[in-house]
Amino acid sequence: MFSPHPTAFRAATGQLGNALIGRVRRVAVGATLTPHFREFLPPWLARQPWCRAGPDAALRPVGYFRFEDPAGRVGIETHLLTDGSEVYHVPMTFRGEPGPGMPAAALIATADHSVLGTRWIYDGEADPLWRERLLDLVWTNGVTDPGSGALAARARGELRVPGSARTAAVRVRLVRVPVPGAPALGPDAIGVVTGTWQAGEQASVSGCLAVITAD
Repeated sequence: MFSPHPTAFRAATGQLGNALIGRVRRVAVGATLTPHFREFLPPWLARQPWCRAGPDAALRPVGYFRFEDPAGRVGIETHLLTDGSEVYHVPMTFRGEPGPGMPAAALIATADHSVLGTRWIYDGEADPLWRERLLDLVWTNGVTDPGSGALAARARGELRVPGSARTAAVRVRLVRVPVPGAPALGPDAIGVVTGTWQAGEQASVSGCLAVITAD
């Protein structure tokens, strides 16, 4: 059983408790989420094949950023967590109803938001809206608005093959365990998303979060 170490996790995630649900977060100051991230994320992470954390690992957040849903209905956030050894990249979407056509295995948790009501929280990799916004970041060479506070991070898209059509069939390879440094990209890479996170009390590092290739 994955132990969330509530005291350590609570202290580190206090700034994230209100940083949810896309643009609604700007007006939902003081809102709460039940259960909290520290309760539902550790057991979910422990079940993922790419998670190397041991069963007694204490997770600590090291950054988060968000994408905007143009329709303003779905929250799209990325959380970066560490067990002290590895960093884990966890994009999530927050929906007001079950995601249409999304597999049951993609559901991380359901939680009650004190302002917005029940939220269905999905693994972003399985959500078409997350994919759409990630690709838009690449096509436009865009930069995300960072979260607020000490754990604010930022993602940057880079289109490496100018003129690539938005309608082209592409594959998104999500880097679940990012490491600092420039990405090692193959010749088939159309675009890349890099991001930042905290590596210490003051230091911020960057690394590859996703690679876009031709399908």
